[in-house]
Amino acid sequence: MSARGKARRRALDVLFEAEARRENPLSVLAERVERSDPPVNEYTSKIVEGVVRHLERVDELISTYSEGWTLERMPAVDRNILRAGTFEMLWSDDVPEGVVISEWVHLAGELSTDESPQFVNGMLARFKQLKPSLSL
Repeated sequence: MSARGKARRRALDVLFEAEARRENPLSVLAERVERSDPPVNEYTSKIVEGVVRHLERVDELISTYSEGWTLERMPAVDRNILRAGTFEMLWSDDVPEGVVISEWVHLAGELSTDESPQFVNGMLARFKQLKPSLSL
């Protein structure tokens, strides 16, 4: 797994843990940075901080475009994969869009249900298509 792939996985871990503990993801991130075992990659911090900064808009987009699924009804891992993937797709211009989709779909396949990779792929592909018209 690439360094950025590992950073994405760690960001997902932080977001998932924060939600499970009902804590601010930035607090969980700070704990991990302080513990430094293993060290937290700068890209992990970028994703977590970006999701927190844009959470309201990210959740609004996911809710608007996920047909038949509310945020609350999604598995927690899928919800956080979509949050991180949506942030990276829409606000990280230094990453090719195809890489964003591929990496988050891979994590969905590894960590969630059999249907999750297709769902994540469809959502992120939709955001890629809509990106020029979305007001961010």
